[in-house]
Amino acid sequence: MNTDKKAKHESEKKTLIIAVMISGVFLAVLNQTVLSPALPSIMEDLHITAAEGQWLTTAFLLVNGIMIPITAYFIDRFTTRQLFLSSMLMFAAGTAVAGFAGSFAVLLLARILQAMAAGVLMPMIQTVILLLFPREKRGAAMGAIGIVIAFAPAIGPTLSGWIVDVWGWNSIFLLIVPLALIIIVISFLLLKNVGETSHTKLDILSVIFSSIGFGGLLYGFSVAGSYGWLHPITLASLIIGASFLAAFIKRQHTLSAPLLELSILKIKDFRYSTIVSMIVNAALIAGTIITPIYLQNVLQFTAMESGLVMLPGSLLMGIMSPVTGRLFDKFGPRGISTFGLALLTVFTGFFMFIDETWTFMTVCLIYTVRLFGLAMVNMPINTWGLNSLENKMIAHGSAINNTARQVAGSIGTAILITIMTIVSAATAGAGPVESTLNGMRAAYGTATGLSAVALVMTILFVKRVKRDDDIFCD
Repeated sequence: MNTDKKAKHESEKKTLIIAVMISGVFLAVLNQTVLSPALPSIMEDLHITAAEGQWLTTAFLLVNGIMIPITAYFIDRFTTRQLFLSSMLMFAAGTAVAGFAGSFAVLLLARILQAMAAGVLMPMIQTVILLLFPREKRGAAMGAIGIVIAFAPAIGPTLSGWIVDVWGWNSIFLLIVPLALIIIVISFLLLKNVGETSHTKLDILSVIFSSIGFGGLLYGFSVAGSYGWLHPITLASLIIGASFLAAFIKRQHTLSAPLLELSILKIKDFRYSTIVSMIVNAALIAGTIITPIYLQNVLQFTAMESGLVMLPGSLLMGIMSPVTGRLFDKFGPRGISTFGLALLTVFTGFFMFIDETWTFMTVCLIYTVRLFGLAMVNMPINTWGLNSLENKMIAHGSAINNTARQVAGSIGTAILITIMTIVSAATAGAGPVESTLNGMRAAYGTATGLSAVALVMTILFVKRVKRDDDIFCD
């Protein structure tokens, strides 16, 4: 009986830790998506141009991407409680500053503070979940993160648009602040430490190389779609980023305690899972970037209607995430990820046939099934890869995985936007609508090809072998 009580107590403690941390991550992810509908109001109030306003999003993504590689060191060096509390305090401070910002410079600084916190929170919660649960139960636990990743972006723009219309853009941030403070108080009182810390020395040169390397690449790819690949700013950013990234990689191999343990990429399962995740994230951009353009510029839907088209898929993805997690725990990654990628490939392919006659329901149905497929890919593939690592390497694996997906998303954006632009320009004689559609079809075709590559890789390399400890690996 005492054993049962102890097991129940341990289970409740784990649930509490995960619930507190997921709440913080939810706010951080929500914060990434609430700004877009508010940009016109911000531009008007702060007297800035669209190019300047876009930096509020670009800077967030850049800083977020720069912070992720450093999180492995933070997770090793500081306790769960210290790191989560400090990240949430920074997030709350940045959000409060954003709420009272009276100038563009102050608002940009606030977004940078938010991004620094958000960059730590996502890899951190993945690491904590993987350390708390045995391998055979990690799928269901990781599925909880999927709920956050799906629901926060789904409700963010709609909620933000309504708040802006009623109370103004400052209110978006001011309403998030008390929620963040509540989470801070609860975590201060109830959050326990997970894992062990080590007094590893921070290699400053690695931090500098990593920041410039990943920052340069992310910025270069983010402006390539707007400026063009041969623009001096694009070329300089990519060359500088690649050079410092090469220096960073070389330095990690010379350190006894590297900032990021890149040697784990030699582990076959983790390497394949990272590559598949990168390809899928690059292909996903077709849905998140090009679909809204198609809905608003070709079908003449309003921003609200466009959001409603994409809402059911996001909600379904959130609902399916814990279900997929349980299926992963029971059957392993191969079957569900293969089926999910097959759906993702086929239904992305349907978008290659878009025209100006498609209806609201047609786009909504195809988009929803596409995201249903995605729900069966990301979590199983990521968990399968991270399961192949020793516990002491999980923080590094999570940091590498998140960084790789962020870089892949930037590369995918640049490539797909470039393809769309080139094809649209080449077929300009067909008229503005048809040339735009031709560009979009070409981009969707590229995304379909990427999904197909990920599907083939999954069939070939993602295996499940039953071992005594039930580790999923090939």
